[in-house]
Amino acid sequence: MKLTHLMEEMEKAIDDKNDRTQVLEGLLGYILCSTQEAIVIPPYVAFAIRPNPGFWEYVKVSADDLSVEGITITDFLKCKEMIYDERWANDQSALEVDFAALDYSMPRLTLSSSIGNGVALVSKFITSTLSQKLENSQPLVDYLLSLNHLGDDLMINSTIDTALKLQMALIVAEVFLSALPKDTPYPDFELRFKQWGFEKGWGDTAQRVKETMRTLSEVLQAPDPINMEKLFSRLPTIFNVVIFSPHGYFGQSDVLGLPDTGGQVVYILDQVKALEEELLLRIKQQGLNAKPQIVVVTRLIPDARGTKCNQEVEAINGTKHSHILRVPFQTQNGVLRRWVSRFDIYPYLEKFSQGTIAHALEKTKYEDSDIRWKELDPKYHFSCQFIADTIAMNATDFVIASTYQEIAGSKDRPGQYESHTAFTLPGLCRVVSGINVFDPKFNIAAPGADQSIYFPYIERQRRLTSFHPAIEELLYSKDDNNEHIGYLADKKKPIIFSMARLDVVKNITGLTEWYGKNKRLRNLVNLVVVGGFFDASKSKDREEISEIKKMHALIEKYQLKEHIPIDNVQQSEEKVIDEMKIQEKIPIEGKV
Repeated sequence: MKLTHLMEEMEKAIDDKNDRTQVLEGLLGYILCSTQEAIVIPPYVAFAIRPNPGFWEYVKVSADDLSVEGITITDFLKCKEMIYDERWANDQSALEVDFAALDYSMPRLTLSSSIGNGVALVSKFITSTLSQKLENSQPLVDYLLSLNHLGDDLMINSTIDTALKLQMALIVAEVFLSALPKDTPYPDFELRFKQWGFEKGWGDTAQRVKETMRTLSEVLQAPDPINMEKLFSRLPTIFNVVIFSPHGYFGQSDVLGLPDTGGQVVYILDQVKALEEELLLRIKQQGLNAKPQIVVVTRLIPDARGTKCNQEVEAINGTKHSHILRVPFQTQNGVLRRWVSRFDIYPYLEKFSQGTIAHALEKTKYEDSDIRWKELDPKYHFSCQFIADTIAMNATDFVIASTYQEIAGSKDRPGQYESHTAFTLPGLCRVVSGINVFDPKFNIAAPGADQSIYFPYIERQRRLTSFHPAIEELLYSKDDNNEHIGYLADKKKPIIFSMARLDVVKNITGLTEWYGKNKRLRNLVNLVVVGGFFDASKSKDREEISEIKKMHALIEKYQLKEHIPIDNVQQSEEKVIDEMKIQEKIPIEGKV
């Protein structure tokens, strides 16, 4: 039973609204409202209580005398298994997985509000180990001595091999820099610095070098987390970035709307452009001439359906040093020529890469997908995926999330990662400790947005007004074609707009059914859907085909043809690109 089921039972059990409110405001109500799941095994009910993100408690209540007993996560999962596989639940030899048993001595965050701020904790931990004596800073000196790029030393050389020597050299260098104009380029005093044991990487001007050295001096004298983070943000440590994105058709043109592709491709291409700009800026400010290299490793698809996904290397548009590298999936019979769904790629990943796409964790998308794994496995292979995701997240040193909600959800609902804290696949294995969201490896770095695309609505001059006639044709034309079906009969109504490929998780058909059932809403607003395909014969994805057929049935059932135009996103993209080529008179490739 989920929380919604518990509340429904509460309404049935206590008819009087005031009495029910009084109960819910008390201790029992607090427990019930904090419950994520309840397992009914007469005469007991087991509760999984989550008072705050990341914190879980498990209790068992007797229906006979209302006694409450705290139980372990193993006991709770066994109760859950009793409903689906009683024999296995009672099997003492059932496989139990406990990643906490492999836990290291790294300190953990303790507050729900601190989840996702691992770097801050690590900085505090490091500074606490350095703060006793100057000699304790030797590991930091050794780390600086290890920095190099393509064989060239960075920051310091073997002339400065102790914390005391580094501290004294910094004092001499700061005095020297104070006599120079702030904008003096580093090459003007590089020779002098090299004699003192300093190498490139401190900065591109006297002012920048002095700021970096002052930060290091303060860390050596009295370490604190703020200066520690500031120091490491300035060190020349990152020159090359590899991003793995093996699922979907990863390309820059003709891929929008294809299965498992959509937003993921857009996110990564935008990320690459931003990363390259940031790396170029940092490298310049560090006083170096290095060229960063960013490679997106994806899968090569020989049968590429008119896309460039059969091209081994492709430069990324809008960048100078970034490329897409495509590597094929291998089978016993050679290269896998066709595309396969994200649910089917796990058997190929071991030979391809050991990577995980945290953004697309499926466990939270399909309700009860863990305990129903036997039912869903032939189609989705969740038994492989959930365990692979859990192993990968435990093996990695660093996990970057876009938001707090991605890691730990909200007060009422666990996040993607937290859903892997403990779960069971009855008949296969019981994971009693999967993911610890208080691990400092979890860190939040909001991706932001490209301000050339996203801007305030008041900046009307930046709108692509030349496309308005084409958009109006799509919305108000009564003639169905290969770009859209349906039209808007009433131009005065405001629009509910949704853009997503038609698959189960996106639930566009749910939105359509909700809209179709509500006559009052249909009288007030129109609904516009931009999807992948609206012709089921053009799709090869089983979920999408099913949803397309369902969408057509709903339009017919609720007579929505005058209320809901559905646009083929691929056709529209190609039309927009062609229009832009004509307007700008330059070749344009990529997303719009």
